[in-house]
Amino acid sequence: IEVDGEDRWVELTEREDYLNTDPKEIVEAVKEAGIVGMGGAAFPTHVKLSPPPENPIDTIIINGAECEPYLTADDRLMREHAHEIAEGAYLIMRAVGAKRGFVGIEDNKPEAIKEMKKAFREFPQFEVVELHTKYPQGSEKHLIKAITGREVPSGGLPLHVGVVVQNVGTAKAIYEAVRFGKPLIERVTTLTGDAVANPGNYLVKIGTPFGKVIEMTGGFKKEPAKVINGGPMMGIAQYSLDVPVLKGTSGIIALTEDQVHIAEERSCIRCGRCVDVCPMFLMPTTMMKLIRASKFDDAKRIGLLDCIECGSCSFVCPANIPLVQYFKYGKAELRLRR
Repeated sequence: IEVDGEDRWVELTEREDYLNTDPKEIVEAVKEAGIVGMGGAAFPTHVKLSPPPENPIDTIIINGAECEPYLTADDRLMREHAHEIAEGAYLIMRAVGAKRGFVGIEDNKPEAIKEMKKAFREFPQFEVVELHTKYPQGSEKHLIKAITGREVPSGGLPLHVGVVVQNVGTAKAIYEAVRFGKPLIERVTTLTGDAVANPGNYLVKIGTPFGKVIEMTGGFKKEPAKVINGGPMMGIAQYSLDVPVLKGTSGIIALTEDQVHIAEERSCIRCGRCVDVCPMFLMPTTMMKLIRASKFDDAKRIGLLDCIECGSCSFVCPANIPLVQYFKYGKAELRLRR
């Protein structure tokens, strides 16, 4: 693809009676539009909408929890585009053949809850559920447990308990793809942090370099010490501003030196804080020690693959051990052995 620099947009053709689109056509439209999970995981959405026959889906959940600190893109999207999200959610329901749906939103987003309840009045199959504000409420497995009471088994997926979870941004993208044939070329991204001159939520073209986003919104007002792709808990620090905004880039956080805590890793003191905060009820300190010793299969046996990489353990560790980095390394080693 060669860029001509003109940024011209083609005229899209609206599909008639789009809310009654055949389920197979919905999945095909989503596939052709290149839609992925926009909460951060970026898993291909058409795969989620095509569950195997042995795993029928009876429930869909639209994820509006947005539990990571600093990030407010989904909150803004729900306030301003609730109707499109509602119609996208209905199309997801048609695609998988589910009979009921839920919209999970943390109770620190009252304006979003109000707009979403208003939009979903047209779709009585859905219930907007107000959730307690806590981290990591937006995790698929925790959202399913909080709303339906169902527990995804170890090593399992939401489809194994008859549920499909999609982010609110994904629902809106599905609406645009099915109704207008619009591919996923842009997303709402939170730009924030004390180093940023004009923090806010911006509609950004996929592929735009971080540096260009920051430049076009007023640049830096202070020298950044760290720039994160995503949220502060699960995001990844970047070494360059030339990295592009991806389909899963929910936020760009530019932190100043006084906001960043960089400490030397010390030895584990076996305090158990990581065990207390783990939302998956794992043994982070034990898994870390097994991975350090290259005992990856042993780490797998005690739940390494069930880790959702939420960062809670690393956050509370008084020894400053980068536990999540160890777990990512361990998972990567297991993938290489397949």
